Amino acid sequence: MNINLPNFNMKNLVKEAGSTISRVVQLTEEKLGTTERTEYDIHFQNLAERADVTKTWTEKLVRDTESVLIPNPQNRVEDYIFEKIEKSKPKRLSNLEHLALDMIEAGGDFGQDMPYGQALIKVGQAEQKLGQCEHDFIATSGICFTQPLRKFLEGEMKTISKERGILETKRLDLDACKNRVKKARSMLGQQAKDGISPEAALEQAERDLRVAQAEFDRQSEITKLLLDGISTSQASHLRHLHAFIQTQVRYYKQCGDVMDQLQRELAKMQPAKPRLRINSEDVDGPPSIASAHSCDSDTNSTPLALALDSDYDYDNDNDIEGYKTIDIGPVKTLTHLLEDFEIEFDTSAITTVIFVAECSPVNEDYMYGKQGLMKGLVPRAFVEMLDEEHEVTL
Repeated sequence: MNINLPNFNMKNLVKEAGSTISRVVQLTEEKLGTTERTEYDIHFQNLAERADVTKTWTEKLVRDTESVLIPNPQNRVEDYIFEKIEKSKPKRLSNLEHLALDMIEAGGDFGQDMPYGQALIKVGQAEQKLGQCEHDFIATSGICFTQPLRKFLEGEMKTISKERGILETKRLDLDACKNRVKKARSMLGQQAKDGISPEAALEQAERDLRVAQAEFDRQSEITKLLLDGISTSQASHLRHLHAFIQTQVRYYKQCGDVMDQLQRELAKMQPAKPRLRINSEDVDGPPSIASAHSCDSDTNSTPLALALDSDYDYDNDNDIEGYKTIDIGPVKTLTHLLEDFEIEFDTSAITTVIFVAECSPVNEDYMYGKQGLMKGLVPRAFVEMLDEEHEVTL
């Protein structure tokens, strides 16, 4: 009920109050099932149902997308408030950036000259790049997807809801007028009431009915036009969805490039010497030469084997699940060492002479090794088969 104090009119106030009461009575009787109501045509009902479904799912999509982009609900509420008061959103560090800062700081404390410290700093710098990529992805996704959908909800859908509400009001007025016409017709032939004859009351009721019907039809057409426009809006939403997917593809590609670069940099930082597993411990060792002669009749042993330097990743145990690693005992012979080879660590921890055989099932990277009571796996890349002329006396 609208009351304009400077142009206050008691007659209009009474009229609006009467209309409101009439609508309430009409709605109550419809709920109780004591009166009839005007039904919308099938086409309009389908359009209205599609609008309701569109509104419901668009709201869910916006909420879900924002939850993916900004998982912290407190941050989402804070950003929404700043957006409403038209102020810039606060700049906050992501979890990746917090991790990056801690890694860089830890690497500095551990020592930038130490392998672990260098690696931490490299990884921290990569995490910072990932954090920046994440910020760009969130901002771009908001511009190309969530903001247009939210604008649709706050603009077009609100307008449709408002016009549908007006249409429902016009329908209640129309049905109330129809009931008054029925009541006036039932009073024909009776005496005048309040100085108004039944014929005059019927004529007034029919006049009000024609006005209410015209207003209802006009509002129905307006609402239909707005509901039909949802198809155009969905075509626009499809373009926004494509833009969102392109943003995701670009984001994940950038992250992949950062991680590939990090992996290459970490590979360059690995020690040049191969990692050898000696007595269950990883040690850096120079290329060593070892020979062995097959004399194990219980296994399908191969002839002599010679350990060589290799770029083989000795720490990768992914392919040897279910096997055991051989423990290497004291050196028995070094007769096959290269002339320019310099011992840079204690050779008492290395065995050069072992028996080797194919694994069962055959493993492309490892062979079965045995020396005395010790047995297990030795890397195939570290052995070289010898002829009989290279036999070594154990």
